Amino acid sequence: MGKPKTIDAFFKKKDVSHSEVNTPPPATNIDTPIPEERPSKCPRIQPKEIDTTSLERDPGLRPQICEFPINQQDEIRRAYIKAGPYQPVLDYPFKESGNQRRRFNVLWFDAHKNWLEYSPSKDAVYCLPCYLFGKKPTGRPGSDAFTVKGFDNWKKVNDGMNCPLVGHVGKDPNSPHKIAVKCYEDLMKHSRHVDKLFEKQSLKEIQDNRLRLKASIDSVQYLALQGCAFRGHDESLDSMNRGNFVELVKLVSTYDHRVASVVLENAPRNAKYTSPTIQKEILHIIASKVRDAIREEIGDAKFCIIIDEARDESKKEQMAIILRFVDKDGFLKERFFHIVHVRDTTALTLKKEICAVLSRYNLHIENIRGQGYDGASNMRGEWNGLQALFLKDCPYAYYVHCLAHRLQLALVSASREVEPVHQFFNHLTPIINIVVGSSKRNDELQATQAEQIENMIASNEIETGRGLNQSCTLQRAGDTRWGSHFQSISSLIKMFDATCSVLYTISKEGANYQQRGDAEGAYKLVEKFYPQDFTEQEKTLLRFQLQHYELDVPKHPDFQNMDTISELCRGLASSGKSKIYHLVDRLIRLVLTLPVSTATTERAFSAMKHVKTRLRNRMEDEFLADNLVVYIEKEIAKNFTVEMIMDEFYSMKDHRRA
Repeated sequence: MGKPKTIDAFFKKKDVSHSEVNTPPPATNIDTPIPEERPSKCPRIQPKEIDTTSLERDPGLRPQICEFPINQQDEIRRAYIKAGPYQPVLDYPFKESGNQRRRFNVLWFDAHKNWLEYSPSKDAVYCLPCYLFGKKPTGRPGSDAFTVKGFDNWKKVNDGMNCPLVGHVGKDPNSPHKIAVKCYEDLMKHSRHVDKLFEKQSLKEIQDNRLRLKASIDSVQYLALQGCAFRGHDESLDSMNRGNFVELVKLVSTYDHRVASVVLENAPRNAKYTSPTIQKEILHIIASKVRDAIREEIGDAKFCIIIDEARDESKKEQMAIILRFVDKDGFLKERFFHIVHVRDTTALTLKKEICAVLSRYNLHIENIRGQGYDGASNMRGEWNGLQALFLKDCPYAYYVHCLAHRLQLALVSASREVEPVHQFFNHLTPIINIVVGSSKRNDELQATQAEQIENMIASNEIETGRGLNQSCTLQRAGDTRWGSHFQSISSLIKMFDATCSVLYTISKEGANYQQRGDAEGAYKLVEKFYPQDFTEQEKTLLRFQLQHYELDVPKHPDFQNMDTISELCRGLASSGKSKIYHLVDRLIRLVLTLPVSTATTERAFSAMKHVKTRLRNRMEDEFLADNLVVYIEKEIAKNFTVEMIMDEFYSMKDHRRA
């Protein structure tokens, strides 16, 4: 090999194309085949934040546990363990097996209540512990029967000791199922976690942690019950106002020197329990406990859904879900359960979101016995409306158009048949539109009204006092807004002179001929329903119960002063006669479940305006829902002690445990 002629030539780089690699490829043995890249048997979901509160409950539809990000698998396991095995009570479908028809039996849940799950989508059963902790399927026939494919051979279940459900558990104490159950039980016991072995906290550290967490829980609970904002614009140490939450923690600390010594700046940097994330977690725990309490109130009772939508301060379409039911003591309840952000208001979208919420809390569509909506076409549509979609799944979920809306529409329609009333309202709307149609005219109206109030006070024509003679404006009337016509007329009467003055000014000095003409014109006229809930035998028995009921209950002194069916239901429960006339009691509860109006949803939207204000218009959807359920259902939220919330907090995530 010859030497380079010059030093410059020796160091001169050769031209290489963009496709060439500067470094030489690693040496390979030509006799060794290059292994092919095999696809993973369990494709992993891309790492991102997993919402453990909305995990798929149906075991036939949920992803395998190994598909979730590794660092979140334990958290997801805890969420499923907390929810428990999915055991819906349904009208299970039949399968043809030779000359016989077989189906799943709900009694199997009682025999295997700690692990057996049922999938409505697959009509098959699964094992929750094996799903969470079992090994990956080996490919051997039957290795994935209770985790991936599901078991649905109902014929073999009643085969005594050869029952596949018994065989799945196994006799060996080290069977795969029993090992999975042991892991299942160990995960929620913090003292057995491997990482807890490395946490040797002193008793004082434990007490300090609990004390500072208690201060945070008290502050979050108070602010949520009052519907107040949590955070401030500037929460730095030198800020004059660090936000409601931090300022409230500071206030709490002034009443107890022990609290003051462990919170905020006196707390360890890794255990302050004051971050926005911690605040949201505490609030979410309280909200979840409220929903769990409502779910417990419902129990196995039939219920009604009342739905309405409205836009919040950030122009997001929010759907409120109200549940109406009769509790075990005979009290009729309407509970605010959830509010969900929907991207559109089509019937299919609304149904999907409603079903997702109901499924998350084991509330089955088959138990719906009423639907309460307003008269919008997407709700009441006979073929494709929301009520029609639910009727396809449950033919006894009767739709009731909100009676308050119907009364309002009937009154508006009837009033228009009276010529003077029709003419009056025809002119009322243009008057209001002309006067308050721009900021300039509205300011002129306010100034004119203020001047008139001053003159009337000076001449002793009106009284003065706190809350009197406040400035206001004209209100528009809407066909579906309750009482809006009355409010519109009242506002015009109150501001009549000021309105006339503004109209006169516009008629003389309007910007164009149309505006002047409109103002001038306005200035001149100023057994059938519940077959699934009763068997044929019960229908016959119900007739006899009703005969005895007529002779017994109305004459009983305890029922003499009961005027409503709701009072009657409570009386039957408190007197114990609901057990004697159990079929009559069931019928009364079904009738009470039917909705009357959507007033509860309207109150929920009023609360939403109070909670999500212009200054809080960037609230996350889940944070808004948690705030509302605690604020609206404060009757339930007040019952939870700090210790209950604290225990739930420690079981949620691996925080420093007391």
